[in-house]
Amino acid sequence: MKKIFKVLGYTLGGLLVLLLLFAAYIQFTGLPTYEVKAPNLKIAPDSALIAEGRRIVMTDCIMCHRGSDDKLSGHLWVDDGIFGKLSSANLTQHPIAGIGQYTDGELAFMLRTGIKRNGHFAGPFMSFPLMADDDVAAIIAFLRSDAPEVQPSERRQPPAELKFLGKLFYKVMVKPTPYPQQAITAPPPSDKIAWGRYLATGKWECYRCHSAGFETNNDLEPEKSAGYFGGGNPMEDGEHNKAVSANITPDPETGIGKWTEAQFAEAVRFGKRPDGTSLSPLMPPMSALTDAEVSALWAYLQTVPPVKNAVARVQ
Repeated sequence: MKKIFKVLGYTLGGLLVLLLLFAAYIQFTGLPTYEVKAPNLKIAPDSALIAEGRRIVMTDCIMCHRGSDDKLSGHLWVDDGIFGKLSSANLTQHPIAGIGQYTDGELAFMLRTGIKRNGHFAGPFMSFPLMADDDVAAIIAFLRSDAPEVQPSERRQPPAELKFLGKLFYKVMVKPTPYPQQAITAPPPSDKIAWGRYLATGKWECYRCHSAGFETNNDLEPEKSAGYFGGGNPMEDGEHNKAVSANITPDPETGIGKWTEAQFAEAVRFGKRPDGTSLSPLMPPMSALTDAEVSALWAYLQTVPPVKNAVARVQ
């Protein structure tokens, strides 16, 4: 019996040492870097491409990257006692503080994988692995344009100050997505449900916030994300606005199963719930979406398996 306890003690002691070594690795080593394999890509912009890029950026990217100068100069994005401090990047054309030195291929590689030109990982929040090539090209065209929002800004964001869980997230829980080896094209709008799925998972990536949590999302196969569109993902911005993402599956009791398409459109485009209350600041109105896009999103969400998940509003 004494021998058994002795072996058990050695085993537990060994496990404790391994856990301490693992914790020390997470806490005291730097964040990983990755190889940059940017494609040889040159975008040929035209007015239509730039206009679509502006629509995408000013609907989606602006939420995280708008600075106090009203340019895409970044700001403090996350500031909490669990994850730490993390700022969004300067996406203006400044050659040092921004993306002025990026090639088109490096921008495409960053947008697809989340890997910056210096090999650092921006995180899963900054990767669009399922976005159509045309939409990626549109974003790049706009970032290269003479739009005031992307003109050089010298604003430099401070380096990340991550807590232990933040470091664990970047070192263990998330990894860059691979750069696509095949062309990605969006379904035609005439295929309403397929196009709606693309908008929800590839272009606007609605599932990221509206599933159970960022750490359990599946970026390459979104339908395999935990609580797919069932909401419950707790979020907070740099100004400490808090929200829990809504259940937007067709569940009639806890989701949007009793909503009409018109009510859904009002929520998406104007930030109003059917009861007249406003959505959280973390879900700003997406007024630039077209009627066809909103209708396609609605049609697709009707096909998503209902998730029974009552999400309490954060006041």
